[in-house]
Amino acid sequence: MRLDLSHIQRWIAPGSRVLDLGCGDGVFLEFLRDQRQVRGTGLEIDQDYITAAISRGLNVVEQNMDEGLSNFPDHSFDTVVLALALQAVNYPDRVLEEMLRIGREGIVTFPNFGHWRCRLMLGIRGHMPVSGFMPHTWYNTPNIHFCTVNDFEDLCRDKGIRILARNTVGNTRRPPILSRKWPNLFATTAIYRITR
Repeated sequence: MRLDLSHIQRWIAPGSRVLDLGCGDGVFLEFLRDQRQVRGTGLEIDQDYITAAISRGLNVVEQNMDEGLSNFPDHSFDTVVLALALQAVNYPDRVLEEMLRIGREGIVTFPNFGHWRCRLMLGIRGHMPVSGFMPHTWYNTPNIHFCTVNDFEDLCRDKGIRILARNTVGNTRRPPILSRKWPNLFATTAIYRITR
């Protein structure tokens, strides 16, 4: 399981109702269903991922979250997850607002473009960062909004979103000592638990 997902599963209560926005092939929702008895629904636009998730016995809605989530009633989920997809949507602020309308809490993970390696590649080499974690070049990346830890926290403050918890991960499973103290500089992935 991806490092960010192994962290956030601890924040999801057993037996709760979960909406996973951009659920991919459904591996995470399957884990939550089987290990935490979660009643989950996935939202995805990629047909291959939808097919894979349905083959796991999951409920999946084919929908583009940028076009809104009005088909989901207020407070219809306990937790809404947006893992490594915030940077790939056209309107991240609107998606966050909808997440917290639909769910009691939200969990968001995103690559931290303020990480020192990103800064170094851009500052010294003059090129957008490409790494094992962000393997795409500037012209074929799914990332359209490059967000840092500081940017996300500013957006939450501006929108009246309360941050319940923040966690960070690096490139390894070792405890991220530096990224806890200076997350904007040392975290490769930021992980947030949010509410109204």
